[in-house]
Amino acid sequence: MSSSSRHILTAPAWPYANGPRHIGHVSGFALPADMFSRYQRMAGNKVLMVSGTDEHGTPIQVQADKEGVTARELADRYSSVIAEDLYGLGMSYDLFTRTTTLNHYAVVQEIFKGLYDNGYIFPTKTMGAISPSTGRTLPDRYIEGTCPICGYDGARGDQCDNCGNQLDPIDLINPVSRINGETPKFVETEHFMLDLPAFTEVLGRYLRSKQGGGAAGRGQGGEAQWRPNVLKFALNLLDDMQPRAISRDLDWGVPIPLDGWRDNPAKKLYVWFDAVVGYFSASVEWARRSGDPEAWRAWWQDPEALSYYFMGKDNIVFHAEIWPAMLLGYSGQGDKGGTPGSLGALNVPTEVVSSEFLTMEGRKFSSSRQVVIYVKDFLERYDVDALRYYVAVAGPENQDTDFTWSEFVRRNNDELVAAWGNLVNRSVTMAAKNFGAIPEAGDLTDADRALLERSRAAFGAVGAELGRSRFKNSITEALDVVRDANKYLSDQAPWKLKDDPERVKSILHTALQVVDDAKTLLTPFLPNSSQKVYEMLGGQGVWSGMPRLETVSEEGGPDYRVLTGDYATEARWESVPIKPGVPLAKPVPLFKKLETSVVDEELARLEKKA
Repeated sequence: MSSSSRHILTAPAWPYANGPRHIGHVSGFALPADMFSRYQRMAGNKVLMVSGTDEHGTPIQVQADKEGVTARELADRYSSVIAEDLYGLGMSYDLFTRTTTLNHYAVVQEIFKGLYDNGYIFPTKTMGAISPSTGRTLPDRYIEGTCPICGYDGARGDQCDNCGNQLDPIDLINPVSRINGETPKFVETEHFMLDLPAFTEVLGRYLRSKQGGGAAGRGQGGEAQWRPNVLKFALNLLDDMQPRAISRDLDWGVPIPLDGWRDNPAKKLYVWFDAVVGYFSASVEWARRSGDPEAWRAWWQDPEALSYYFMGKDNIVFHAEIWPAMLLGYSGQGDKGGTPGSLGALNVPTEVVSSEFLTMEGRKFSSSRQVVIYVKDFLERYDVDALRYYVAVAGPENQDTDFTWSEFVRRNNDELVAAWGNLVNRSVTMAAKNFGAIPEAGDLTDADRALLERSRAAFGAVGAELGRSRFKNSITEALDVVRDANKYLSDQAPWKLKDDPERVKSILHTALQVVDDAKTLLTPFLPNSSQKVYEMLGGQGVWSGMPRLETVSEEGGPDYRVLTGDYATEARWESVPIKPGVPLAKPVPLFKKLETSVVDEELARLEKKA
């Protein structure tokens, strides 16, 4: 790691362990985080990418009851399924773990105690929603009704997506349970509340500091202005901060670590509270598994460290306000002051990178309505890099975006196959056929030098956009280099220069250098195909590190599967001169061309399921 490198925490949202992931899910929290992390590693920064499956709460219990299994059995099953989904996508997690580990329980309880000791958590009597038929607590998000503020008839019990205001279920007009349609019963119960109003001032300063941000260091993970949708939403919420419940009447969750509460089987910490702590607990677990239990501190306590949180827009409130408030309170920095907890003061997020929603053929993704394509099914039929490319170039980065099969096929065929795949194939094929190895360049023409300079300059432009999580801009710039190289080859037409082998060598050397550069520029987006290009150009070993699934143990608890990996590879964010004489491997197709019949086949599958 260079002397100018920084510690960067990448924190993708925790997928809920109630089913496999579909491509709408991973377009928001997963793939953007991986593209960002791969770039930052190549740029020389020390990245820690951690997350896991979110496994507590009433929805897990409700689904487990439906399936006739325990909540733990359901969580075990889907934690493994989701880990396999993310493995298939090539997600370069340092650790993808679970919220049901003993480590997670201990860290969550420590954060609770730190907040409690500093006065930011207090008990109160409140009205809680329960199901009349089962007597079980109904989670806020499982209650819908009319918003009392704006009149929107699809408001949830925790928040109205139309006006953005925080709500309580009892505030809703005509509330109903999403589980079975019955009207919830509200009963008095005692719960702990997070005193969010005590953070209004400090959160205001924190959020307003994200309105600016200079260009310095952006390509290397420097501070940058937040996406407008995230910042506007978070700032608007400051106008009406209310205490938020952090415990629930439920037997499935993290125990409340106070005398008189910890052994109460019907009182647990609210799932959202324990889930956001997961970023920190996963870092602590990773450090312990690395052999240095204190290693997490470099990402969580170094003032120069940076942290980026990736999620869909429905999770902004938790990551832009509630989690920062919890971290500030634990560190003793709210209105009530206080002292840092036993683990010390902790860093708040540098940036909350929220994506909009991805729809499918004009309809909202819905597992229950079968308007969905699961990651596993997608990868059984199509290249993983084709999906990664589509999410980067046409995903919901700044606005809701519709996934259509016709557009997926078009981009695969016209951009991946006809542009990038074609450049690699004809450059390597001509050089291998004529010389068997990378040829040495002779005198370069203005056209040669212009293309090489264009390719080298792209590292700064693409890197600057990647460092700001502007994926569409960055991959578009990288593909422009590919298109320029294709035009260069067509203009130079080395296949016509049979009487000038020295000129052919220079042309093909130039083309192969740009292929090598483009392979590097595209690695964060297309790690699998970049590995193939690396090998075609004579590279040995691993260019682009991939994750592995492992079964790990924890003292006092059951074994479980995690996603982890070693990503210290040869990949560097720079143009490296290719070496004449290196033997060239026989080119292999980078991508499969898709028949137009794919569109009709997939639409037919969708209609059949619906």
